[in-house]
Amino acid sequence: MKTILVVLDGLSNQVAQHAMGYLFAECAQGNGQYYTLTCELPSLSRPLYECILTGITPVRSGIIHNGVSRLSKERSIFHYARAAGLTTAAAAYHWVSELYNQTPFNAARDRHTVAPDLPIQYGHFYWDDGYPDSHLFEDAESLRLRHDPDFLLIHPMNIDDAGHKHSLYRHSTSSASRMADGYLSHWMPSWLAAGYQVIVTADPGMNDDRSPRRHFAGRDSCPRCACMVRASHSSQIRNHNKRSCAVSSAPCWALSMINRSVAVCWLGARVPKGTGLALPLLLPFALFG
Repeated sequence: MKTILVVLDGLSNQVAQHAMGYLFAECAQGNGQYYTLTCELPSLSRPLYECILTGITPVRSGIIHNGVSRLSKERSIFHYARAAGLTTAAAAYHWVSELYNQTPFNAARDRHTVAPDLPIQYGHFYWDDGYPDSHLFEDAESLRLRHDPDFLLIHPMNIDDAGHKHSLYRHSTSSASRMADGYLSHWMPSWLAAGYQVIVTADPGMNDDRSPRRHFAGRDSCPRCACMVRASHSSQIRNHNKRSCAVSSAPCWALSMINRSVAVCWLGARVPKGTGLALPLLLPFALFG
């Protein structure tokens, strides 16, 4: 089953609770499930992009701050998909290109990527934190229509940009979140009609001092990051829930290719030998078969 992963950069659970009306409406109708999780440390952008897309914690991956500008040494979901003969695409911040395609980012070369031999074969990458989310979702849809990817990453930045400028509970942060929810309500029905499974999540939201949440350890200061799972067949979600409800610890993910579809599975607190995957992770992926 083809998969779209949407990472709403900077969306905290607190803001999601009152700003993501469309996604919660889908859940209320039994079409999705909502989960809250604790992210890895340090809760900075580039380390968590690597953690979400590889399953490896920042200390293990070596991507421990935003200034680590090099290719990832790990296998990402893009690498796994390519190894299975699947097509990959991303409309994302340029650090994703630097992690998995080429570094340093060269806008003239990398802004619009068409490179069938790279892990991210097709991409539209931006470097301005204020790049409009409206444009980014259009970029993503262009990639989907042109290249029909099996795995598509969509990574808008306006919520994070507003949080850094105005803090957690200011109007602009909530407004950017509501706008993202509106864009999803516009595009998601067509994605589902095209047979995609859709996962929506976030890296950490903002503190009220405009810093990333949980930059320091502490039980009470741990954020809850928004994650929505939407399936085109509600029975898949119900079956997934029966498997995942027993998982009380933060989940980790494992990726495999089953019948040429991206299947990302819940695991318990222990990682099977030989997988090389880490726990706990920010993102709970659903099982899509």
